[in-house]
Amino acid sequence: MTIDTFHFTPWTSLAGGVLIGVAAVWLMLANGRIAGISGILGGLLRPRSGDVGWRVAFVLGLMAAPWVYQAVALVPEAQIEASTAMLAAAGLTVGFGTRLGSGCTSGHGVCGLSRLSWRSLVATLCFMATGFLTVFVVRHVLDFRGVV
Repeated sequence: MTIDTFHFTPWTSLAGGVLIGVAAVWLMLANGRIAGISGILGGLLRPRSGDVGWRVAFVLGLMAAPWVYQAVALVPEAQIEASTAMLAAAGLTVGFGTRLGSGCTSGHGVCGLSRLSWRSLVATLCFMATGFLTVFVVRHVLDFRGVV
């Protein structure tokens, strides 16, 4: 394994983290809502009156942010080495996990931990352990390094 120090971006990463934190606090103070992406998106699938506008704005902001950043900064070309089937399976697995865990990494890992939620701590530890285990199995046990 090699570490690519050319693409090491501590300042932009810090700025991104601060922006995520500010957005999460702003949403909590303005709407009393937690900035969990799966919950926000799920609320659009079963909309309630007066609850759609801020959700649409949040999702559109998430989708527009990479293009806005790309307009002002040099962005390395993305390389996706997984097949379409593997990406679909991964997406469905993540979707299932967010339902099973009653939230996603943004809801539990960012917002839940900052609220000192024990439930979010356990969920985040489970997310991380599952990610570590999955990478280990796929890369070292099944040896899918060239396929995935």
